[in-house]
Amino acid sequence: MWSNTILILIGALILMVPLAWMLSTSLKANGEVFHVPISWIPKKILWRNYPEAVTFVPFLNYYRNSVFVSSLAVLGMVLSSSLVAFAFARLRAPGKNILFIILLCTLMLPSEVTLVPVYLIFRYLGWLDSFRPLIIPYWFGGAFYIFLLRQFFMTIPTELDDAAKIDGATWFDIYWRIILPLSKPALATVAIFSFYDSWNDFRSPLIYLNSQNLLTLPLGLSHYMSQLGNTHWNYLMAATLLTLIPPLLIFFFAQRFFIQGAILTGLKG
Repeated sequence: MWSNTILILIGALILMVPLAWMLSTSLKANGEVFHVPISWIPKKILWRNYPEAVTFVPFLNYYRNSVFVSSLAVLGMVLSSSLVAFAFARLRAPGKNILFIILLCTLMLPSEVTLVPVYLIFRYLGWLDSFRPLIIPYWFGGAFYIFLLRQFFMTIPTELDDAAKIDGATWFDIYWRIILPLSKPALATVAIFSFYDSWNDFRSPLIYLNSQNLLTLPLGLSHYMSQLGNTHWNYLMAATLLTLIPPLLIFFFAQRFFIQGAILTGLKG
């Protein structure tokens, strides 16, 4: 038992090294970043790097854009995936299992394969240089999340559906008033994963956004880089640490639901 704990602690410390280096760099003067030998503790701690990093580029605007896009993306993914998963888990229809297999097959389709046709569709709709291509796809569900929620919904006794039908409930009432309240762990898992997908997405904003005022954080952080060798690494590390705050907060506050949901959806169904 102790050996497993020691191995976990060693692994955790190794994984914390990049984060510690980011924190150290964010508090240094830019000329001190590449000093040899490496100094983990800055000679002079510069807390002003953080407010200066925020004003060096329109960081707060990028932050607002990412929060807006990610919030709507999570809402859309949770609602659409749970609704489709409910249909696969509870409703009876001819060919339902075949459709579910086809849905799972899409997991093996690389996103690069559909990149060009999806881009052409968005261009035809006039959605380029807007947040729609970053949000609307999440409102059509995701195959992995539908599979995960279906597995969880199938663990909920069907007797609850029968009792609700006797009281005059519709299928949507069963979904909204019974299934969703009992599925908080699985829904939290979907929300966390989809938030990370949207928050860390670099490729989609790079392809669909052109206006500087619409950029999200992953793309905005690249503005700290300079092709002329004058990159402000201390500002970049400070901005990156600020970018990590929402994912870390969400994970720590939803950790209990996340772990419970991952266990239940992985072992049952």
